[in-house]
Amino acid sequence: MADERTRPNAETRAAERDDAQTTAHADRAPTAEEERRAQELEPDADVAEHEKEMAERGADQQGEGRIG
Repeated sequence: MADERTRPNAETRAAERDDAQTTAHADRAPTAEEERRAQELEPDADVAEHEKEMAERGADQQGEGRIG
């Protein structure tokens, strides 16, 4: 790997500007099979309880760990 610094050209800068304006999104819609399997899943009560506990802890945090 070279240690030399490079400067981005106009094409690179334009591509970076375009990327910065793109919002996150799925690359495709789920297939019928994926949707069916997702609907069959049951939520895990332990995971839901843990999420609730962590949200409550986060709400009491000050500084960087604080939730909204």
